[in-house]
Amino acid sequence: MAKYECIIVGGGIGGLQAAIQLGRYQHEVLVIDSNQGRSTICHSYHSILGWPDGVSGHKLREVGQSQARNLGVTFHQDVVVTAEKHATGFSVITEKGEYFEAERLLLATGVVDRIPFQAIYPCLGHTAFVCPDCDGYEVIDKKTMVLGSGNAGANMALALTYFTSDLVYINDEQQDISSEKKEALRHHRIPVYSKQVATVMVNGENVQGVQISNGEMLFADRAFLAYGGNEVKSQLAEQLGVKLHRNQHILVDPRTKMTDVDHVWAAGDVVAHSEQVTIAMGDGMQAAIWIHKSLLSDK
Repeated sequence: MAKYECIIVGGGIGGLQAAIQLGRYQHEVLVIDSNQGRSTICHSYHSILGWPDGVSGHKLREVGQSQARNLGVTFHQDVVVTAEKHATGFSVITEKGEYFEAERLLLATGVVDRIPFQAIYPCLGHTAFVCPDCDGYEVIDKKTMVLGSGNAGANMALALTYFTSDLVYINDEQQDISSEKKEALRHHRIPVYSKQVATVMVNGENVQGVQISNGEMLFADRAFLAYGGNEVKSQLAEQLGVKLHRNQHILVDPRTKMTDVDHVWAAGDVVAHSEQVTIAMGDGMQAAIWIHKSLLSDK
């Protein structure tokens, strides 16, 4: 049984940034990562300082892991299924039955987007997107389709009117759209097709359009997905009795990033804030600083 000063659950951008900083403090750190998070599927982040032409989540993870390993951080690929608080710290058990202990715990478990189409994965970050704040700029004056469900998709289409007027909304799951949203869509002259998507047409990393259930082909240069129901990975926080927001995101102290459970921190998209890679980095750094301070206070 291995014991660490801090276990970080989640090796995405927030978790890696925390690992790097804790490694620079020379703490004994373990990162347990499923290798299935958001940062594994985005082929290009466009809004990060220093990367004007974009950088993939894979590249950031590769560089971050190398940097952390060189600082003595240990990595373990697995899924944590159980977390418990004890008098002297915490224990976690993984899907593979591994058991680890630590004095401090950082949850950087993220969010899993609901993306129904395997075919569109190569396009994510290039011509298909999920966040208008991150990537609305990428559709300026481009013919853009929104694939979504009910009001979630309607809200996305309306948000994108800031960047382009050439929009179409495919209500793939044919869920109800409120009368208010319908009126707003009409006002912006956004056609709505309440038909199931039969086929997503792509060419490499380029979205080309979709064929809907009545056989009609709808063409576009860019796509946004908005199905709602993304999974917030806060189950471990719930096990530990951490207070959650009503949308299941973890609530933290804005200064320290610690939760309301002593010595449990959270960082990244699992926290209740705008879900941005740059914010995740800041969260990870801030959490690491305060984890270090708390470890010092015990000595």
